[in-house]
Amino acid sequence: MTPPLPGRASAPTPRHRARTACVPTRKAAPMTAALSDGLRTLLDSPVFVNIATIQPDGSPQVSPVWVTRDGDDVLVSTTIGRRKELNLRRDPRVTVLVQPFDAPYTYAEIRGTATLTTEGGQELIDELSRKYTGKSYADFNPAAGEDAPRVVVRITPRKVVGRV
Repeated sequence: MTPPLPGRASAPTPRHRARTACVPTRKAAPMTAALSDGLRTLLDSPVFVNIATIQPDGSPQVSPVWVTRDGDDVLVSTTIGRRKELNLRRDPRVTVLVQPFDAPYTYAEIRGTATLTTEGGQELIDELSRKYTGKSYADFNPAAGEDAPRVVVRITPRKVVGRV
């Protein structure tokens, strides 16, 4: 074993430790991110998106969904008891991947947090169904009356990456 070289410290001196120990650490409040005009236009079209939520074991769960927006918030519909709804109630972090069918190398990833409510759930699924199919949800899905109550998932963007 080689002895330490003279004059070389193997650990910071007390003076250096004191300086680094005084560095304040604080968490910044989450900020919202604005969507670009191009991304807003894309979300206003009937583009399918995928949302990723976090399962109880920490692995991702991805679902293709219909989407609309309210300002820069992204709105998705699901039903009570679905895996994505359960995941978001436990951990509201979510990622939305927007990838237009006709431009597969163009995408936007919207990372944010979700809030859930049943208020307006049926109205949202009807709006989405008309946007994507041209029909009411009951006409598009005759078994809709058997669905569990609808949930509005409001995703507030915290960071947007990609190119749209």
